[in-house]
Amino acid sequence: MKIAIGADHGGYVLKGQIIDFLKSMGHEVRDMGTHSKESSDYPLIGFEVAQVVASADADRGVLICKSGVGMAIIANKLHGVRAAACYDKELAKSAREHNDCNIIVLASNYSNIDQAKEILTAWFTTEHFEERHARRVGQIKDLEQKLKGNNSNDQSQKM
Repeated sequence: MKIAIGADHGGYVLKGQIIDFLKSMGHEVRDMGTHSKESSDYPLIGFEVAQVVASADADRGVLICKSGVGMAIIANKLHGVRAAACYDKELAKSAREHNDCNIIVLASNYSNIDQAKEILTAWFTTEHFEERHARRVGQIKDLEQKLKGNNSNDQSQKM
């Protein structure tokens, strides 16, 4: 599976450890940054990873920041992205089963590498329960299309 991964400075160290773990699981990993502990802006990195997932250049994405909240907010701005901040394996399983999440967001302030491995293993091995939850995920996709249509109308009116 192709995985895009990104972190701000708060998740930089954990990101490196996760990349090694994902590669050991046989995934192809694309590191979208940051590439140091120097202060960086999570919206730019989160948006870049979300773009890669939304465009299907990666099958799934992993984002890391200190709380997990900021990265989840920015990733969910993109059409086709369903990102969830997951603090334990139960949330990770639910995010896949119920919401067919394609980006997982981890919080470096709340997860060490062992916890992150457990969360990621649950997320990568859990399938979406299409029969039970397809209607709701379909509603999300329909609303995204409706919003996308409204946004393009707004853009054309501004030109």
